[in-house]
This record gives sequence, C-alpha cells and structure tokens, in this order.
Amino acid sequence: MTSPTPAGFIRKFTGITALILGAVILLVVCIDPFFHYHRPWFGLRAVLTDKEYQCVGTLRHFEYDSLIAGSSVAENYNNAWFDEAFGGRTIKAVRSYGGTADLCRFLSIAYEKHPLRQVFYNIDPAALSAAPETTFTATGCPTYLYDRNPLNDFAYWFNKDVLFEKIPYMIARSLAGYDEGTSYNWQDGKIFGEAAALSHYERQKKAAEILPEDHDRKNLTANIALLTGMAEAHPETQFYFFFPPYSILWWDDISRSGQRDAVLWNELQTMKALLGHPNVRVYSFMGREEIVTDLDQYMDTLHFSPDINRKIVGWLKNGTGEIRSEAEAHAQIETLRRFTQSIEERVTAKLGDQPGE
Repeated sequence: MTSPTPAGFIRKFTGITALILGAVILLVVCIDPFFHYHRPWFGLRAVLTDKEYQCVGTLRHFEYDSLIAGSSVAENYNNAWFDEAFGGRTIKAVRSYGGTADLCRFLSIAYEKHPLRQVFYNIDPAALSAAPETTFTATGCPTYLYDRNPLNDFAYWFNKDVLFEKIPYMIARSLAGYDEGTSYNWQDGKIFGEAAALSHYERQKKAAEILPEDHDRKNLTANIALLTGMAEAHPETQFYFFFPPYSILWWDDISRSGQRDAVLWNELQTMKALLGHPNVRVYSFMGREEIVTDLDQYMDTLHFSPDINRKIVGWLKNGTGEIRSEAEAHAQIETLRRFTQSIEERVTAKLGDQPGE
C-alpha cells in the first residue's frame, strides 16, 4: 500500500475542509435563525428574541402589512393584539434606544417591499432630543446583517454562537410552541411593583437649574423632519404616533434635573407638526394619572407591565387620548405641566426618609 503524496494529502484535506465548510454554510442558510435570507423553513416558527440580529431580516423577508415601531417599552406588545383590533398582519420594528433615525431607517427597509397599511409608532421623549443620526455602528450592531453585501456574511456563517446556540434554540422553541406574537418580549423574570420601581430610582438631592424650553431645538427640528417626512412620503399608510405613560418617578427625575419644560415643549412641537398630515393620528398617554401614579405597574421609572401595553392598544383603537387639534395639544401640555407640579410631594412620600432636597 503506497503512502499518499504530499500533493494528494493536500488535495484530500482541502476537499474535506471544503465539504465541512460548505455543510456549515448550508446549515446556517437553511435554518437561518436571524432570517437574513428568508422566512422560517421546515415548519419552524419565527423565534424572535435577538432584535439587533433579527429585526432587519424580518422586515425584509416576512409577510406583514403593519408595524409596531418603538423602543424597549414597545417590545411587550403581542402582535396579535393589533391584528385583532385593527386587522392586518403586524410585526415589530424595535430598537432599545428608540432613536428616531434608527426607527425611520427600519421603516425605510420595510417600505422597500411592503406597502404598509398601518404604523403604530411609540415616541419616546428622549428620542426627540437625541442626535438625528442612526446609531447602529456606534452601538456595535451586527451591520453585516443590515447591508446587502454577501461578501461579509462569513461573520454569520462561521459564528459558533449561531451554530451551537441560536440554531438549537430556534428548533427547541419551535417544537415547544413558541408564540410568534411575543417577539422580543422581555417580561419573563422581571419584577413589577412599587418596591422594584423605587429600588431603581436614585433621586437628585438638589434640583438642577431649569433648562430653556427650546434647549433641544436643533435636534428636535431634525427628528420631527424625519417623522413628518416619513408620513409625507407614504400617504397610503395610516400612522398612529403616541407618547407612552412613564411613571411619576420619571417625571420627578426630569423635573429635578431641570428638563421638564424642554420635554413638554418638545412634545408640543412634535404634536403640532404631525397634526398637519391627513394620514396621521396623534395620541398622548403621558398624563394618564391612574396609570403613571400606580407604581405597581412598573419595574423601574419608565418600563411598564404588559397589562399597560394591552391597554394602549385599546386606547389607540377607541381614540382615547387622541390629540385632534393644536388647541387640544396646548391643553394637553398645560394639563401635564400642572400634573408634574404636584408630583414632588407624592414621590417624597413614597421615598420615605430619603432626602429630596
């Protein structure tokens, strides 16, 4: 029996290596846990738990006609709630930071192949004052999943976490009957209640100097332009823009940090700009006193329980909290201003002996 020549050994080794690498690529492409190439195959469910890795793929390849756009407070919706209330098929376009430029980029990706009927857009106050540029690269998102360059997909194909964690996890959760409507939901293991919310709040001992109400004018103007530009470019879509109900702890914090007047002014300018579009409806839930004062519904200063997410769907459907004119927008802001002026004593009472001055 003759020994293989060095050249023969190299050819055999190269061939085996190519077969192994090809099998790995084929496995990743076929199962595709990040949905970079296609919707789920082989009867598997869309197990959506990694928004930074999966959101863009679902926007490009899934079948839907409605979107939930927002930050982490929008992740605990069940998509089916919107389907039942408004009709259609809904998925999420969410980003932890909820930045305006990031969410508008997601909407642009969706519009590439989907003529959207409805967009349910959660406006976080911080997103209005943030820089109007996308943050995907700066925050370390896997941009090889965001572009259309196949030459950098090797970062996906030969990723041990994908091979040994994500693919088995997708298969296991599919077999267990994963509810696709709960995409990106984070409520499991979280504790909601007054004690939990208060434990996450460190109150400023001394109130800061009050910022001018137009402190964020430059960023605000640019972010509003992104929102109105999206509505103007897509008159076929009904947009529901809404401000979520943050707790009195959040209001206390922005008041003591001197930001309250700027936050209220930003909200007012945004509502006024959006109201001028026939395909836009605007809602504010920030002054829902029965909600924001009930700290048992919160896990920290702003993240509320899924029960509140469910209520918001009903409010949107029934027109509760809708702002229909500039006069109503001004009235809403003045109501919020009076409400926030009464908060300090309530929060002081809840904090007990913690100093508030």
